[in-house]
Amino acid sequence: MDVIEAINGRRSVRAFKPDPVGRETLERIVEAALRAPSWENSQPWEFAVLGGEAMSNYRTTIMAMMRAGEKPRLDIPWPRLSGRYLERAKEDGRRLFRELGIAREDKEAVIQWRLSMSRFFDAPNGVVVYVDSSLGEWSLIDTGIALQNLMLAAWHHGVGSCALAAAVIYPDVARSLLNIPQSKRIIIGIAVGYPDLSKPAAQFRAGRDPMEAMVTWHGFIP
Repeated sequence: MDVIEAINGRRSVRAFKPDPVGRETLERIVEAALRAPSWENSQPWEFAVLGGEAMSNYRTTIMAMMRAGEKPRLDIPWPRLSGRYLERAKEDGRRLFRELGIAREDKEAVIQWRLSMSRFFDAPNGVVVYVDSSLGEWSLIDTGIALQNLMLAAWHHGVGSCALAAAVIYPDVARSLLNIPQSKRIIIGIAVGYPDLSKPAAQFRAGRDPMEAMVTWHGFIP
């Protein structure tokens, strides 16, 4: 699979087969992430790769805290969207729920869907991404580039992924269970596993605005 094929084919996968991804394949995927460019080659990203009992314990702890009514306290705050940015989110959210057969008025179904996000959509593997708290916004940009590498490499190997802020709503859980120092900021979780393409949640593709709405050209003859 070439890089353009991977870019065009990749999607956020939200339904996975139970089969774990092998350690060798995961190493190849993470190695691709580590090849990302960064400011002054600072390489700010750090990854905790989860599988087996570690994945199960992480999910169980998160679910217990949610059921106990613990409020989210992310190290990186939720974005506040408005205008066209919010419209895009709502448009895709409505379309996703339609394809999944979830009615907006079905509050229990909506709650269960949101809970599944914190469970990494029950993926057999996951990645928790973090950076040192001494680093600033440029390092977050660099880490985002590395995550794109990771997700494209996963797709190349037939592995699906989905970036999930909901998986790190209790960053102290990640620090405690994964021996991550208090000096680190937990950025995001990534669900990783083989897509279960029999389910609509693994087939859904987010929309994209056309190029003319996003790009201006300068110095080109019409």
